[in-house]
Amino acid sequence: MATSKPFVSPSFSYETLEETLDVKPKGEELFIGIPKETSFSENRIALTPEAVGVMVANGHRVVVETKAGDGASYGDTDYSDAGAKIAYDKKEVFECDILVKSAPVSDTECELLKPHQYIISPIHLSVMKREILQKMMDKKITALSFENLKDDSGHNPIVRSMSEIAGSAVMLIAGQYLNNANHGKGVLVGGISGIPPTKVIIIGAGIVGEYAARTALAMGASVKIFDNSIYRLKRLQNNIGGRLWTSVIEPKILSKQLKTCDVAVGALSSAGGRTPIVVTEEMVSNMRPGTVIVDVSIDRGGCFETSEVTTLEKPVFRKYDVIHYCVPNIPSGFARTASQAISNVLMPLLLETADDGGIDNVVWYKINIRSGIYMFKGSLTNFYLSERFDLKYTDLNLLIASRR
Repeated sequence: MATSKPFVSPSFSYETLEETLDVKPKGEELFIGIPKETSFSENRIALTPEAVGVMVANGHRVVVETKAGDGASYGDTDYSDAGAKIAYDKKEVFECDILVKSAPVSDTECELLKPHQYIISPIHLSVMKREILQKMMDKKITALSFENLKDDSGHNPIVRSMSEIAGSAVMLIAGQYLNNANHGKGVLVGGISGIPPTKVIIIGAGIVGEYAARTALAMGASVKIFDNSIYRLKRLQNNIGGRLWTSVIEPKILSKQLKTCDVAVGALSSAGGRTPIVVTEEMVSNMRPGTVIVDVSIDRGGCFETSEVTTLEKPVFRKYDVIHYCVPNIPSGFARTASQAISNVLMPLLLETADDGGIDNVVWYKINIRSGIYMFKGSLTNFYLSERFDLKYTDLNLLIASRR
């Protein structure tokens, strides 16, 4: 049978559709709440009075819970003078559309959340609970985390600032516990003429390690840095400028250096999950009495086997007569500086959110913000969290595209 040719009727006419442009919507007025943090000995506040002043000047409303800024030495009058409303009841703050917090959402706060709220806060993976995530999903919350938020250059600006603060603080802390007042061995961190310099070992050549090294060198100490990433060691060398003593983490070399040091700093970071333990209990037991260990990576488990979490109220303990400082939230001890650093990132982000017409639009226009969103309208969009707590994962890009 011969196949018949397809028949095309001349009555059909094909026309191109008009192209629709993606026009940015007009700005939106934001209604922002800042509650007082009660957990994790948290002293920071996510927006300073100066930042609140800028938000109010741009036509946004800000409600601050009374005494929210006390930990960072900001009083209620500082905020009211900046144009914020001071709330004496936590519930009033949780009525706001956007919550800006410097500590993760707690169990009690989950009850106060209202549906479809937008929350900007840290996650703190080590203490995250499945029930909290589940309650937030039920209330169709959209949540952005400090840890994963990226800027235009692909860096994590808040984590970076906190790491800079923690790194710079390490040597100040170590100096405190080396002096006699705190039952240290009475050593001054610094280069005094005619006296060999204090010896500092830094494990980890990330931002914390770099800033710890800078401060130690500025004080006149001799610094040795260990890291398994040659790239990070090179970067640190280039950033600091001088030639430094660097090495990969080789147990024999590390053990030998720890035996004679005065200060040991744990500054290893981990991409996800726990930090590897690189200093064994045996290595610590061979260290000199009165040596100070500052384990900055304690919030991810720590890289010294003898490390245990301590608090700002009781920051140190001794084991094998070695002083261990293992406070997980070092920047909170320098709360005002840390608050300014967080505020510098969040204030422009909030202004941008308003200009783009709300969170739904800003994630559409700003791809780098998507990395920080771990929940969007109740859907969990962070793969690591979904794997860990066995909750349904949804791809954020698909969610956003489907709403367009």
